Amino acid sequence: MKRSKYRTIVKKLFSLVITLNLFAVNAQVKPGGIQLNQEGFYPNAGKLAVVTKKATGDAFYLLSANLKDTVYTGSLGSPLQSKNSSTITRIADFSSFKKAGKYVIAVPGVGNSFPFKINKNIHNAAGVAVLKGYYFQRVSMPLEQAYAGKWSRPAGHNDTAVLIHASAASAERPTGTVISTPGGWYDAGDYNKYIVNSGITMGTLLSAYEDFPQYFDRLNTNIPESKNDVPDLLDEVIYNLRWMLSMQDPYDGGVYNKCTNADFDGMVMPGITKAPRYAVQKGTAATLDFAAVTAQSSRVLQKFNSQFPGLADSCFAAATKAWEWAQVNPAMPYNQNMINQKYLPKINTGGYGDNKFDDEIFWAACELFATTKDQRYLATIQKGITAPVRIPSWANVHLLGLYTLFRTSQSLPTELLPLIDDARNRFIKFADELASGMEDNAFKTVMGKSKNDFNWGSNSSASNQGIVLVNAYQFTKNKKYIDAALTNLDYILGRNATGYCFVTGIGSRPTMHPHHRQSVADGIEQPVPGLLAGGPNPGKQDGCKYEFSEPETTYADEDCSYASNEIAINWNAPLVYLANAIEALQYLVGYSK
Repeated sequence: MKRSKYRTIVKKLFSLVITLNLFAVNAQVKPGGIQLNQEGFYPNAGKLAVVTKKATGDAFYLLSANLKDTVYTGSLGSPLQSKNSSTITRIADFSSFKKAGKYVIAVPGVGNSFPFKINKNIHNAAGVAVLKGYYFQRVSMPLEQAYAGKWSRPAGHNDTAVLIHASAASAERPTGTVISTPGGWYDAGDYNKYIVNSGITMGTLLSAYEDFPQYFDRLNTNIPESKNDVPDLLDEVIYNLRWMLSMQDPYDGGVYNKCTNADFDGMVMPGITKAPRYAVQKGTAATLDFAAVTAQSSRVLQKFNSQFPGLADSCFAAATKAWEWAQVNPAMPYNQNMINQKYLPKINTGGYGDNKFDDEIFWAACELFATTKDQRYLATIQKGITAPVRIPSWANVHLLGLYTLFRTSQSLPTELLPLIDDARNRFIKFADELASGMEDNAFKTVMGKSKNDFNWGSNSSASNQGIVLVNAYQFTKNKKYIDAALTNLDYILGRNATGYCFVTGIGSRPTMHPHHRQSVADGIEQPVPGLLAGGPNPGKQDGCKYEFSEPETTYADEDCSYASNEIAINWNAPLVYLANAIEALQYLVGYSK
C-alpha cells in the first residue's frame, strides 16, 4: 500500500473516532451553551461561536451536519468574563474555514450547536422575512393564503369610519366628525396606528432604498404587488404612506397623532372587537415626522410616476403644508395625561409623547431641502446640524436628517459643505467609538459593550448601530466597519447571552411567543414570521416573570413580556436595512465570491 494512501485511511479513521466520541459525549449533555448566528456565515467573513458553558478541554470541532465528518479542529479562546452578566465565555473562531455546506460546532462537555450553513447570500432569508413582516401587519385588507400561507386572515379594522376625538376637534371637523383613514400597518403588538412611530420606520425603509436601489429593485418578498414594476420594499412603504396621507387635516395641514381605540384590544384577532376608533390630537412631532416622510417619499417616488400618477406630487404638497403648520405650531406636544383630564373618552393606548422638536424640524428641513433645494430650509439645517450624533429612535430622529444630507451632499450649496464635512467627521468618530473595544466584549459584538445598550427595544439599538457602521463603510470603504456591523447581525440571529434568534420564523431557536396579538390569538403554534422581538431589557416594565435579571439576559420569550418580547414596526425597519445592506455589499467587501 502506498504511504499517501495509508495516511489518508488513517486520517479518515482518526476523524471517525473523534466524531463518534464527540457524538457519544455530547449525547449525554443538555443542549445549549454554544451561541452563534443560527442562519450561518458568508464563506470569507468572520465565523465565531461563543461557548457559554464549561468545556472539558480546549478543543472544538466543526462537524458536517450529519455528524459523520470532522472538517475542522480548533482551540477555544481564553475565558472571558462578560461585563453585562455573570456569563463566562470562550470563543470558537473558525473564520479560516470557507467551504460551503451545512455544519455544527461540537465542544466536548458542552454539546453540539444548532446546525448552520456557510454560503453566499446567507442572510437573504432573514432580509426577506423581516421586510415581509410588514405585510403581516397590514390593516384593512385580508391576508390571502397565496401570500400569507397558514397565517392568512380576514381584513382587520377597515378604518373607514374613524371619529374625530374631542382633543382633535376644529371648526371644520368638530368632535365626532367621521373621517376615512384605512390601511397602514398595525404599529406593534397592538392594533393601533401611530404617526410618530411611522415616521422613523418609513424614514429608515426609504433610506434603505435610497442607499441600495439596485438591490431592492430585485428583491422579491411574495406580496400581492410583487409582479408590478415597483420594488416590493416601496410597495410596502406606499401601503403605509397612503394611510399617513389620510391623517393630515386638509383644512390646515396639521397631522393627527394616531388612529386608535380608546383602550388596547385584548389578545384577539384583528377586527374581532368593534370598539370605536378615533383620530386623536394633532402634534408638532407627528406633523414634522409626516413632513419628513412625505418629502422623502416625493423624492424617491418621482421615478415611479407612471406606476403611481400624481403620488409624488401629492406627497410634496402634503409635506409643504405640514411644514407650514409646524411653523405656526412649533411646540405642541402630545401629552396624553393632560388630554385625558380634559376630554372623553380617555385614550389609554401608546402615547409616543415627545416635547423636544429640534430633531424633528431638522429632519423635516433636510428632507424638504434634498427634495426641493428651496433656500428657506437652510437656516434650520445650519442650526441643527451641529447636534451630537446619536443612535436614532422614535423620539430622536436627528440622525435621519444627517443620513439624507450625507447621501445628497454632492448637490448641496457650497455654504453647507464645511458643516457637512464637520458632521461627517463627527459621524465617523462616533462609528469608531462603536467599533472600538469590541474585542473586549465576551460575545465579540458591537452590541453590548455597555450595559446601557440593554433597554426597551434593545434589538433595535443593535440594528441601528449596524446602520451607522454600514454608512461609515460607504463613506470610507474601510471594511472594518462592515465587519463590525456584521457582528450585530450575528448578535440578533443568535450570538447573544440568551441563545435566541430574535426574529420569528428564522433560525433553530427563534422567538416563539412574542407579545403580538395575532400570534397569540390565531391558534397556530408558530408565530407570525419575520418579526423582531424587542430584546433584553432589565427594566422589566411589564411585571412579567423573568428567569434572568442581568442586563444581557433579561429576556422572556412569553407573550406577557411586552418590555422584552413585543414587536414593533420601528424595530423591524433597521433590521430590514442592516440585513439587506450586508447582503447587497457581500461581494463588494469580499464575503462571497
